[in-house]
Amino acid sequence: MCASCGCQGGLNKGEVSQGEAMTTVLNLQTGAMTPIAPAGERDSDADGFHEHVHADGTRHSHSHDHFVPYHHDGNSVSPDEASHHHAHLHRHDDSHDHDDPVRHIVDIETRILAKNDALAAKNRAWFAGREILALNLVSSPGSGKTMLLERTIASLASELSLFVIEGDQATANDGERIRVAGAPVVQVNTGTGCHLDAEMVARGLSELRPGPGAVVFIENVGNLVCPALFDLGERAKTVIFSTTEGEDKPLKYPHMFRAAALVILNKIDLLPHLDFSVPRAIANVRQVNPEVTVLQVSARTGEGLEDWYAWIRSQALAARQFAFV
Repeated sequence: MCASCGCQGGLNKGEVSQGEAMTTVLNLQTGAMTPIAPAGERDSDADGFHEHVHADGTRHSHSHDHFVPYHHDGNSVSPDEASHHHAHLHRHDDSHDHDDPVRHIVDIETRILAKNDALAAKNRAWFAGREILALNLVSSPGSGKTMLLERTIASLASELSLFVIEGDQATANDGERIRVAGAPVVQVNTGTGCHLDAEMVARGLSELRPGPGAVVFIENVGNLVCPALFDLGERAKTVIFSTTEGEDKPLKYPHMFRAAALVILNKIDLLPHLDFSVPRAIANVRQVNPEVTVLQVSARTGEGLEDWYAWIRSQALAARQFAFV
């Protein structure tokens, strides 16, 4: 089960692993690693209490003072402040209420999404106050997101200040690729989680500390389902859709394509070797999202990437102008 949203994408049937469930943020510049509790174990109420439900229905509540990488004025906290004492108090519900478990799970998921949206709004305000462009890159596994970022860093690092939050369930392989490409990067490993959430991004920002006017690329976990539900505070979602996936992918995952401001059709260099119709694929994208911009690129050969770079520049300019609206 996904440690963040409760979906079944994280583990095979019968697997339960606390080690895999731990989410961590690794700063690849400093080597510092910070653990993050699963979303279901973070604060869910205004008073800082959250609740566990045992197999017999017994409810057990805890109080946590969690790290939040912002002061009330919107500024990020210092590393010393980030290592503050973590108080762990206990509160028990003597009534041991036995609610319907399905109803209770729905309630928990609703609170998780509500809390995520609240923190995403704080992230968005933090970005806007610093004129930072934040882009959430989403796709299926193997679409070419990381290679696209490597090419982008090589081409734009001399004119834009680029930072990356790299999301995967495990390993720092992609984060290392981004570091070698030349951009500051933090690796967020979600364990059993199938997506990044707003708190993970906030923790990543507290490590990256991007300056005013920067561009922050958030490479989400490879998944076209749950990332559509979780706002990270980004200015726009960019879906990377490769020619190896089949033209009907937008119809199979309409929520993600509907949420996108940009769809990048990647791996067009492979078209001579594939039974793939570009017009049909684009028509399917338009059926789901008539207004979305679609670009055709090859991250491997560089074909079409100038259009992608021009889009980034236009969005970065819009982010700077938006700060004064």
